[in-house]
Formats: sequence, C-alpha cells, structure tokens
Amino acid sequence: MKLLEGKVALVTGGSRGIGKGVALKLAEAGAKVVFTYMSSAEKAKVVEDELKALGQEAKGYQSDAADYAASEKLIADILNDFGQIDVVVNNAGITRDNLLMRMSEEQWDEIMQTNLKSVFNITKHVQRTMLKQRSGSIINMSSIVGVKGNAGQSNYAASKAGIIGFTKSIAQELGSRNIRCNAIAPGFIATEMTGELGEDVMNEWLKTVPLNRPGTTEDVANAVLFLASDMSAYVSGQTLSVCGGMLT
Repeated sequence: MKLLEGKVALVTGGSRGIGKGVALKLAEAGAKVVFTYMSSAEKAKVVEDELKALGQEAKGYQSDAADYAASEKLIADILNDFGQIDVVVNNAGITRDNLLMRMSEEQWDEIMQTNLKSVFNITKHVQRTMLKQRSGSIINMSSIVGVKGNAGQSNYAASKAGIIGFTKSIAQELGSRNIRCNAIAPGFIATEMTGELGEDVMNEWLKTVPLNRPGTTEDVANAVLFLASDMSAYVSGQTLSVCGGMLT
C-alpha cells in the first residue's frame, strides 16, 4: 500500500515550481491530488494530465487563495467533487523584493495577502471537515528567510515568519482532534523563479550552502510527503528546514 493511498491532498499554487513538484510527489504516493492555479488554464491542464498519468484522480481549480470567499468556495467545491480533504499544502506565494526605504505600501500588502492571509483562508475553511474526520495534516510553506531574515525582503520575511507562528498556534488548537500542522522552510531551491536571478546572484547564494548545491523541488516534496503521511504521526507544530545546511 502506498503512503497516501485513499487520501485527498490539496496543494495551493500547484501548477509550477515547488507546488507542482509537491503535487506530483503526493500523487506518486497514492493520493488524489487537487491544486489551485491563478491564471494559466493551459499550464494547469498539463499538470492535471501529468497527475492522472500517475494513475490518480486529479483536478485543478482556478482560485485565489488570498481571497477569503473564493477559498471558502474552493473547499466546498473540492468536498463536492472528492468527498474529503486529508492533506493541505499551503504553498501559494509571491515575492515583491525591495529595500524598506523603497518599498511601497502596495508591495507590503500584496505579499501579506498572498503569502500569509492565504494560509489563514484555506486553513480556516478546511478545518471544519478535518474536525469532522478527526484527522488531517496541514503543511504550510514558510522559508528560511522567515527564520533568519534577509535584506531587501522584509515583507517576504515577515509573511513567512508569520506562517511559522500561525503553524505553531494551529497545531495547539487542533491537535486534540488528531489534526497536525507543520511548516517547511525551504532554502535556495532551483525553480523558474530563482532561475531569473542570474548566475552571479546564484553563485553568491551557493557560498552560503554547506551542501554546495541548490535544492530541488523534489527535496522539498520529499519533506512534504513525510509530513503528509503517517510516518510523521507524532510530529506537529514543527518547522522543518530544507536548506542544505544554511541554518546550521
């Protein structure tokens, strides 16, 4: 039996990057995977087809996790289509990097809405069904920047630090109903987003990584699988760094 056989997993922001890697990993482990995307229905269809090719039911939903009402409708739609939600991976996120002296109010607010409020929205609306099931695993995607900070990313760091505090609190609130909540703090992960940084910036980042390589989406996805499955049945309220030793 596969680790997540019979489970339904939701991944927000699952059409590319880390989210796509997580969605594929969970499907490989036997889960039916549903995911959200913002704009490209064409890209979402490709991911949906890849997931189905692994032998699992899958569906992409165009939905903005930063929108409270849209998140409520999303959860209702998934329950209508699949009947249950066992794993949630709150992965949707963006960057709007700038030094504080140049950062606009809009850049701050946009990050907080997309990165932090989205986690509140999805968790708020999914908790009811998990409470009824008396089971569930919620995994929130933070960042090592949320642990140690980073110049030029005060908005992003604050949102990711907020996710860690939220995670610890929800683990305490919902633990008595066998619902676990953990965070993952990825380090320098090679994705489409980091590919736009340029070779010089990437080389500077690599100097801070003891393992001397960028992480892969699979490195993060493996950590998600651990926290989603019963292998981590006694792990809750924790932040797992996937950073190649950057925080050592």
